[in-house]
Amino acid sequence: MKEDKRYCVIMCGGIGSRFWPYSRTDLPKQFLDFFGTGRSLLQMSYDRILPVVPSERIIVVTNELYAPLVKQQLPELSDSQILLEPARRNTAPCIAWAAWHIGAIDPEASMIVVPSDHLITRELEFQASVVNGFEFVEQNDALLTLGIKPTRPETGYGYIQIGEEVTGHIRKVKTFTEKPDRKLAEVFVESGEFFWNSGIFLWSVKSIKNALKEYSPEITANFDEIAGAFATEAETAAIAEKFPACMSISIDFAVMEKAKNVYVETVNFGWNDLGTWSALYDISPKNKDGNVTQNCNVLSYNSKGNIFAVRGEKLIVVDGLEDYIVSDAGDVLLIFPKSEEQRIKQVVNDAKMVFGDKYL
Repeated sequence: MKEDKRYCVIMCGGIGSRFWPYSRTDLPKQFLDFFGTGRSLLQMSYDRILPVVPSERIIVVTNELYAPLVKQQLPELSDSQILLEPARRNTAPCIAWAAWHIGAIDPEASMIVVPSDHLITRELEFQASVVNGFEFVEQNDALLTLGIKPTRPETGYGYIQIGEEVTGHIRKVKTFTEKPDRKLAEVFVESGEFFWNSGIFLWSVKSIKNALKEYSPEITANFDEIAGAFATEAETAAIAEKFPACMSISIDFAVMEKAKNVYVETVNFGWNDLGTWSALYDISPKNKDGNVTQNCNVLSYNSKGNIFAVRGEKLIVVDGLEDYIVSDAGDVLLIFPKSEEQRIKQVVNDAKMVFGDKYL
């Protein structure tokens, strides 16, 4: 049965610097319970794929720093299901390692690659889309990405231009466009031809290995040299030697924008990449003044449009504050206009320059 050959790879190595200081290097956003449900974003990603891919065929790729957190939050996984990157090298080397690892277990396998820190609100629709995607890549030499129907001219996402329909909701990809400016994003949304690039991918192990070898041989050369080590006790030592030698590059740049066999499944299942404070604000419940309180205690007066994210039991009292981010992580307090949140990454860099790693 084809279902017996389906794997899931959860990419879990990011540090979530846009959500600093709520998200920190030692506890990034994918490990946080953002919505007070008792489950972190990583656990929610795991839960929603379980009806499609069983626990024993779920692989988490993360930085070795986060091994204890992954084991704590997903005790169902064995050590062999947690691939620990010795260095941060973006998504292409991450996916390549997972493909070589799964291919050593089952060369006929297919795989879905999902980020660990996205939110999907209509999970049954997501699962149906995933099954549809698996069936397509099992029958075709195809690299499939899930494209989200845009609801606004978002400048923080990449866009996929759709071509002719192949089957059902699956179409050929015409072009990829990295984050556009506002005017171009408006044109994209009005045209109806463009979908957001979700960063969720499906393919057979054979197809992605062949594509990586063709378009990113400088990455795959490292893995071919240790081909016999994958899914054995020698894998960790071999990866420790070869993985840091991989260039840091996204799978979009390395493969998807170059390959000829790229397809998009057009979907609409309540997706949000939770990439910014504004994204979190937009999808969160608000009080009568339009304030969002993320699991924290707030007394607000004459204040509206704010988002409060505070760890612990601290009480926050504000008066006359409008459209601000207030985030308290104990040793760091951030009070920042929502309209300037793209500068938070620079603030993190500044903090590192002045104070070293103390507040990261």
